This record gives sequence, structure tokens and C-alpha cells, in this order.
Amino acid sequence: MNTKWILLSGLAASVMAFDYPGTALAADWKPTRPIEIVAPAGPGGGWDLLARTVQQALTQEKLVGQPVLVTNKPGGGGSAGWTYLKGKAGQGEFLAANSPLILQNNILGSSQLTYKDFFMLANLMTEWEVVAVKADAPWKGGKDFFAEMKKDPTKMNIGVGPALGNDDHIQFLTLTKAYGADPKAVKFVVYPNTAAEQIPALLGGHIQAITISMAETLEQVKAGKVRLLGVSSAERIPEIKDVATWKEQGVDFVFPHWRGVMAAPGLSAEQQKFWSDTMDKMVKTETWKKALKNLNWEAFYQPTKEYTEFLAKQDILMRESLKEVGLIK
Repeated sequence: MNTKWILLSGLAASVMAFDYPGTALAADWKPTRPIEIVAPAGPGGGWDLLARTVQQALTQEKLVGQPVLVTNKPGGGGSAGWTYLKGKAGQGEFLAANSPLILQNNILGSSQLTYKDFFMLANLMTEWEVVAVKADAPWKGGKDFFAEMKKDPTKMNIGVGPALGNDDHIQFLTLTKAYGADPKAVKFVVYPNTAAEQIPALLGGHIQAITISMAETLEQVKAGKVRLLGVSSAERIPEIKDVATWKEQGVDFVFPHWRGVMAAPGLSAEQQKFWSDTMDKMVKTETWKKALKNLNWEAFYQPTKEYTEFLAKQDILMRESLKEVGLIK
């Protein structure tokens, strides 16, 4: 493996400013009704955690003057929730959490939606990917696990959500290949509601492992029910200091997973300015900073101009990377 995966995550991607209509105009608009943040998957997953963290910061810091609600709309690897948001064109009270799937779904042909269909408000954070098994599983680390998979991949069922082709899926395929097993032989079970379905299935013995973001597993790890086999960070994470990085386990693989928030299309310049200013204030608050620390997320704030340019670059890199792991031609 090489370190192009760092570029894929965007941590090393260069960002260029460009003109975005309306963002320099004075903002007179303010929400006049409850604000809805769409989490396009079930409760407990990464999108849900992000949406509720934004909800908490906006509410506790009194940044919007209206109640903030989170609505879970699972389906289609995020597309169901994002289609709902697209239908709210011109309405400034609707937001949605997003992630690399806003690119990957389109690249893989499972959705016609692209980031260009929305007002890309801000990139907010990045976290790390893990592979998790039951605490009483026989594998202590990645080498043991993937050695077993190499012997007979048909005995392994791997949980992934909310759809194939996302970062969780790419992580597992990459590790499988790096450890000498056949990525095409992996048996994936897709859980549209992400952690809300994956973790019960893992604990119930229906699958042998899950590939997932770290924050979604911490509650069960702390409870002693789940063991993490490895983490995609460059260095060990204090919260899970006993979990070795993939690099420590012989694979040159550093792979952050970013998430952001977007608004409905067709917003006025005043609506765009309100939300851009609000996000800029939110990421500076103690409520937001404390939440990042508690969830072991890293700040990765990009306002509208930078975020949109970042996504354009990511689209190119993602297509190249998905070709490399054989998901597209």
C-alpha cells in the first residue's frame, strides 16, 4: 500500500478558494420555523452522531433561535435522506449530514445525486476506521484475523453499512488485499441502518466482524462486548490505546473518514450567508470542541468555498482509488 489514501481522505489535499455566488452579501435572513437536520441512516451511526452533535451545539450555544430536530431517513446508502433534502429546494431550515458517500454513490452508479445538487455548507470532522469483532472472538489482531480469512473466506461474514462502496467497505477490501487474501471472495452483509443493525448482528453471532468508524463502537468497547482488531490512524489513539494501528501491524494504511453538512439547493444569498456564518461560529464554541474530544473526532473544518473545491478534487481521487480496488472499471 502507499500513502495516496491520505490524499483520499483530504487531510493532505490542497484547497483553493473560488467565487461562490452570494457568500459575500449581508445576511438578513433567519430561520422562522424549526430546523431539521437529516441523518440519512438509522440511529447510532456516524451520520446520526454528527447530526445530533450539530443539534447540540446549535441549541446549547443559542446560534439559531429555533428548535433543532434530527430526523433519521435510512435507505440507499444515504440517498433516501439526501433525496428528501433535495425536495426542500429554497427552504433554509433543512440540512443533512454527509460523507464520502455523496461522491461514491454517484461514482458507483447507485445514485444520480452529486454534491453539485446541494449547497455544500461545511466539512466538519474526520475520524478513524476500525475492524471490530466480539470480545470473545479468537482473533487478537489484524494479522490473526486476515490469516484466517485467507484460509477460507467463505466462513467469514463481514457487516458493512449503509452500502457497499463507502469508506468502511474500501477499508476492508484494502486490508484484505494487503494481508494477501482475495478481496473478491469476501462475503459482505449490508446493514442500511449502520451501527444500529451491525453491532447487534455482531453480538448475536450472525456475522464475524464489522468494518466501521471508531466512534460507533466505543460504547460497546467500553462495555467489554466488542474488541477492535486495528485502527486506521497514523498513531495510536489514547481512548483505545491498546488497539494497534494497521501500520503497526504491517500495512502502510492511514485512512481518515470525513463528514460534513449540506443544505437544500436553491437557497438565497441571505440564507447561504446565515448558515455559513453560523457554522463558522459553531466550530469555535466550547460545546463543539468538547463533543469532538468526547467522540475522538478530529476537527476538519472547511467552509463552503473550500469544501466545494475539496469535493471536486475528492471526486477525481475517489474514482482512481475505486478503480484500484476493483469496484469500477
